[in-house]
Amino acid sequence: MLRSILIGLIAGQRAMTPLSIVAGEAAKGHVGADMPGAALIAHPLGRAGAVTLAAAEMAGDKMKTAPDRTVLAGLSARALTSGFAGAALARPGQRRVGAALAVTAAIASSYLGLALRKRAMQRFGQTATGFVEDAALLAGGLAVANMRR
Repeated sequence: MLRSILIGLIAGQRAMTPLSIVAGEAAKGHVGADMPGAALIAHPLGRAGAVTLAAAEMAGDKMKTAPDRTVLAGLSARALTSGFAGAALARPGQRRVGAALAVTAAIASSYLGLALRKRAMQRFGQTATGFVEDAALLAGGLAVANMRR
C-alpha cells in the first residue's frame, strides 16, 4: 500500500505524472492483467500519450495563467489519475484500497503542496520553483516505480 500512497502524493502535485509512471510499470509487466486499462496504457501509444500529457502539464505549470491545483477540475483530474495509479500499483485483491489511499493522499497533498509552492514562489518565482518541483516529482515517481513490489 505504500506505493499507492506515494503515487497519490505525487498526483497531488502533478495529475498526469502518475499515469506516465504506471505506463512504464505496465510496459514492464509489473501491472497485473486484472487491472482495467493496463493493456491500453502499456501499449506504446498509450505510454507515449501518458508521457506527453505529463510533459504538457509540467510545461503548463510554468505559465502565469496556470490555475491552482486545488480548483475543481484540477482536483478531479488528481482524484482520477491517483485512483487509477494507486490501484495499478497495489496488489491484486487490494486495488480498491490502493485507489482510495492514493486519492486521499492526492487531495491532501494538493492543498499542502499549493501552500508550500506559493511560499516558495514569493522568494524564487514561478518558473524556478516549478522546475524544482518537477525534478522532485520525477525522481519520486521513479523511486516509487523501483520500490519492491
